[in-house]
Amino acid sequence: MSEIRLLALDTSTEACSAALLVGDAVLERYEVAPRAHASLILGMIDALLGEGGVSLSQLDAIAFGCGPGAFTGVRIATGVVQGIAFGAELPVVPVSSLAALAQDAMDHKGHSAILAAIDARMGELYWGVYQADQSGVARLSGEEQVASADTVTIPTDSVWFGVGSGWGECADILAQRLAERLAGVIVERYPRARSTARLGALHFREGLTVSAEKALPVYLRNKVVHTR
Repeated sequence: MSEIRLLALDTSTEACSAALLVGDAVLERYEVAPRAHASLILGMIDALLGEGGVSLSQLDAIAFGCGPGAFTGVRIATGVVQGIAFGAELPVVPVSSLAALAQDAMDHKGHSAILAAIDARMGELYWGVYQADQSGVARLSGEEQVASADTVTIPTDSVWFGVGSGWGECADILAQRLAERLAGVIVERYPRARSTARLGALHFREGLTVSAEKALPVYLRNKVVHTR
């Protein structure tokens, strides 16, 4: 199969990032900049396409962090990807922001069993349990959910590593529930477009694409009470 050319972006948390994947090579722009995503993301995309010498018409698809995460950030990513994909007639690959968070920990921290948690505010977490398959790809166990730290689904086997902002104020509760099955925690980690790109390329090969108008956000929480 010829090499895949894919643009990816994620604005679902405090971090804003875009990545360009061509085959196995990835270029990325990444900045932690709360409330600046709308002003940053298009510039990041233009810079990457210029650096990579790739035009939109040469891409195979565009992937985006579809959530869960900050409602405003997820809406920004959705709007940008819909506009680009519609104008360039590209298929879209939705990628879970929790999956991207887990994948980044696997690729760059060497962990294979990840409890990914993003702060959902209102005393709740966006939560996903991920394990690496034989190819090192983050695979979801069960379902992603939004719940309080004392009610999220805790796996009963293996030793796990906690990653993400949801581990901030909730670390003590989660650590008590996991006991000796918690190997460690990294709080200051956010979903990154480089991992969205990796998962997006895999999903593209598997045929898991949608049209621009069907590229929709995933909130998990039905009622939007607070926004960031």
